Amino acid sequence: MADANLFRKAWSRFATGVSVVTTIERDGNVHGMAANGIASVSLDPLLVLICVGHNRSSHLLIKESGRFCINILNEGQQDVGEYYAQPPERRTTETPATVVYTNSGSASFEGSLASMDCQVVNQYIAGDHTIFIAEVDEITVSDGRPLIFFDGKWDSLAENDS
Repeated sequence: MADANLFRKAWSRFATGVSVVTTIERDGNVHGMAANGIASVSLDPLLVLICVGHNRSSHLLIKESGRFCINILNEGQQDVGEYYAQPPERRTTETPATVVYTNSGSASFEGSLASMDCQVVNQYIAGDHTIFIAEVDEITVSDGRPLIFFDGKWDSLAENDS
């Protein structure tokens, strides 16, 4: 029988890269959440999607601002992923990420494998989440290896011996 716990366990078996979706709060502070519900949607126009739970602080902030930035983390940014995986009320220190602002004022993370600054063009409610579809305005790509999340643990790809 399927239930929420078994559903979570099943999805924990799907290895994903780690991303942090950032947006800007009304007071100008950077807000972020670790996210694996991200995907490429279209090449023409350049579209992405993120799935955000209605109970997350990010949900209202993205809905209000209409903007977000996807930061795909490198294997050396585990501390950044761990920081943003916590609820905002448990973040007692400053972000370990070095923030760089895009031309539109979105927050991207220096050293991320990729950052995509996005403008929301559509949104769809699906269960307890909203799927935000956004057009990509600005992209930064860096070299490196990805941070991976699998079975509830942080990891990196094995070195290739060839």
